[in-house]
Amino acid sequence: MQVLCNSGGLREIPKKLLPPTVEHLSLTRNHFPLIKSDSFAGLRYLRKLSLDGNNISTIKPFAFRGLPRLRELSIQHTPLQTVAQFAFAGLQNITVINLSNNRIRRVEGYAFAGTTNLRYLLLANNPLHTLESRSFSGLANVERITFPSGIRSIERSAFEGLDTVGFVKLAFMDLPGMRPGMFRGLTNVGVLAVQESDLGIIDGSAFDEMTNVAALHVLNNKIDAIEFLNLTSEQHIGRLEIRGNHILEIPKAETLIVEVETLTVISNHFPCNCHIHSLLEGPLANGSRTHFITNNFCISPLEVNGLPMTSLDIDAIGRCEEEVTKENLEATKDASDSVSSERESKLMLVLMLMLVTILRR
Repeated sequence: MQVLCNSGGLREIPKKLLPPTVEHLSLTRNHFPLIKSDSFAGLRYLRKLSLDGNNISTIKPFAFRGLPRLRELSIQHTPLQTVAQFAFAGLQNITVINLSNNRIRRVEGYAFAGTTNLRYLLLANNPLHTLESRSFSGLANVERITFPSGIRSIERSAFEGLDTVGFVKLAFMDLPGMRPGMFRGLTNVGVLAVQESDLGIIDGSAFDEMTNVAALHVLNNKIDAIEFLNLTSEQHIGRLEIRGNHILEIPKAETLIVEVETLTVISNHFPCNCHIHSLLEGPLANGSRTHFITNNFCISPLEVNGLPMTSLDIDAIGRCEEEVTKENLEATKDASDSVSSERESKLMLVLMLMLVTILRR
């Protein structure tokens, strides 16, 4: 059964007037501002619910409880600013939750707690500038989450408790940096894509405690610097693709831990200055200097901007003073260790000879 009550001037949801056997309910372009808890309880056969174009500003906790067959839920083109805690909790068999084209600025922690087997969670075209801590905690078995552009801050543990998701795409962000714990608790992910964004300074601990990610894509971003990167084998990251990025400062080789099954670093722009030697000797080159310089470009100095690395005489670029100093110190230490070891050996030999002489007397 289908019930359409569109543009009807309703100021509240007519729960008592709805037949319990309704399967498709459309209440679009009305005037009700509030969805109360259990607003549709008893509509056990309801499969599709459309609430677009209303004046909805508040959704109470467990507003959609008691809808075991609900598959599609659409709330678009409303003044809704906050997705409150538990607003969409406990939807066990839903396929699509479409919250696009609203005025959502906040998704509170546990807003989707207990909701499982969701194919699409759509949040596009909202002024959602901050992903708050545990916004998606308790949400499980999701095929795809679509975020709006313009995200400016991702709080620590924003994805903690989000378990088993096929595709997470974060694009067109404007971040001051990728902070510690940003992806903490995110687990069992098909693809995590961070792309077309200004990422600022990457703190490698942003990826700490993120586990079982089949593919991590870092694509077409502007990156001011990579302070360090810490991707360990215990995290079980299958493929890391770093492609098309403009990286303004080369990370030091000793600050990078990249223990992934497959690493691809292509079509990026790096500074071609004295630090390039550290880059080519580090883990991002993946053991092949030739392959790396064939597939990446220079961003600076200005005279080589945009040129492939193969156009440069890499060996003619002098090493940075701090790298030379470090190498000299290491060489001095090795030489000192060698001399000390030789002295210890000679001393041991003298002592043994003295001992033999004493024993013969």
